[in-house]
Amino acid sequence: MGLIALRPEFYPHLVREVTTERVKEHFTGIVHGGVERFELPNLEALNFLLHNALGGGGTVSLKTDAQGKVLSTALLRMEIEVPAEVVQAAGAA
Repeated sequence: MGLIALRPEFYPHLVREVTTERVKEHFTGIVHGGVERFELPNLEALNFLLHNALGGGGTVSLKTDAQGKVLSTALLRMEIEVPAEVVQAAGAA
């Protein structure tokens, strides 16, 4: 599951706030294994691998969303702390 910073200045905050522990907690009841995070600074993005979240994966899962496409939307609902100056800069553009 990918998370791409809307602006380059947001990326360091995503790295700091969107940790494997927080993602696993956010998906309690869905992720039944570990969570791995891969940082992609050249793309200002994070990629997460959620182990045992799809009931066997897209080819064998009986879940409605077998590929887990909705999980990335669910990640956007995770609340994080954002410094006031970043919020102000985002509102100014």
